[in-house]
Amino acid sequence: MEDNTIILVDDNGEEYTMEIVLTFEDEQGNNYVLIRDPKGEDESIYAFTYDEDGNLEAVEDPEILEMCEEVLAAFDEEVDE
Repeated sequence: MEDNTIILVDDNGEEYTMEIVLTFEDEQGNNYVLIRDPKGEDESIYAFTYDEDGNLEAVEDPEILEMCEEVLAAFDEEVDE
């Protein structure tokens, strides 16, 4: 992950350059990356977990998604101050 971007490849081999919004680690040591499509029409943020090898897995658990939203909101508050 360099230059604040990450390239995702879908099942068809198509590549998408995404912007990294935030990375963080939770209390259990799980790593998260929040990304968005800089070319997208909306401002949707997508949450993924990643391991030490850089393997990504989409976050689907509603509780973890809520935690990611709370971390992002807290980050946005700090940036605004």
